[in-house]
Amino acid sequence: MATVIDGKNLSEEIRAEIRKEVEELGGAHPCLAAVLVGDDPASAVYVRNKRRACEATGLESIQINLPAETTQTELLQQVAHLNQDPKVNGILVQLPLPRSIDPARIASAILPEKDVDGLHPLNAGRLLANEPGLYPCTPVACIEIMDRHGFQIEGKRAVVIGRSEIVGKPIALLLLHRNATVTICHSRTQQLPEIVREADIVIAAIGQPRFVKGDWIKPGAAVIDVGINRIDKKLVGDVDFDVAVERAGLITPVPGGVGPLTITMLLRNTLRAFKQQSESRKP
Repeated sequence: MATVIDGKNLSEEIRAEIRKEVEELGGAHPCLAAVLVGDDPASAVYVRNKRRACEATGLESIQINLPAETTQTELLQQVAHLNQDPKVNGILVQLPLPRSIDPARIASAILPEKDVDGLHPLNAGRLLANEPGLYPCTPVACIEIMDRHGFQIEGKRAVVIGRSEIVGKPIALLLLHRNATVTICHSRTQQLPEIVREADIVIAAIGQPRFVKGDWIKPGAAVIDVGINRIDKKLVGDVDFDVAVERAGLITPVPGGVGPLTITMLLRNTLRAFKQQSESRKP
């Protein structure tokens, strides 16, 4: 039977560390600005949760709500304003955006030093080169889970299922930098079950409910399920949890696994951005 990760408890542990660091700043409060375009209910809940998380850890939070009719030019103007505001340390533009707006164009417009989602091409390049930078929050959360539970990454065979810019590719690079041997798979990969069965680490981020079958899992493997899918009003991951939990050594449930940690990594990125910006202002 696997160790089932309690993402909420682990998140609270890390947030306590962040809160302590903020208290040691001597009255300064890192500031995260979140921009929400339109009235998507799920996005609104997510942004509200981020604001509450900021308040609980001593960070300042600014929420900017824009109508669904907002044009790309108008959103770029808003981003430019936040870029120029010295009080704002991190900028988050909540996805998804209206179809008329190119998310890649918006991500590129955010200053790299304020890009707490880690999506700016410069931060992506820093990740590729294994240089310090602001990295995407969900992949960092996956690494944090394994580290905090003493699962050694070095030398292990890792399979990443999914090749998105937000999760699949960044987590593959993070694992590679930690000396894992990494295979990236996707919907067109042939003989996928056989490949997964050899993996010591499985990162499931393909966006299909219970796609990864439990009998694919190598006994003792770490299984990190990033998927969030809804079936009959119930949230399920990309892994068939009920079977996989009997074989894995470590597994994240959905909900309650990676999700709570993603926002926590956003807070940590905001704190890191604040410190880097403060250092750069010193004469």
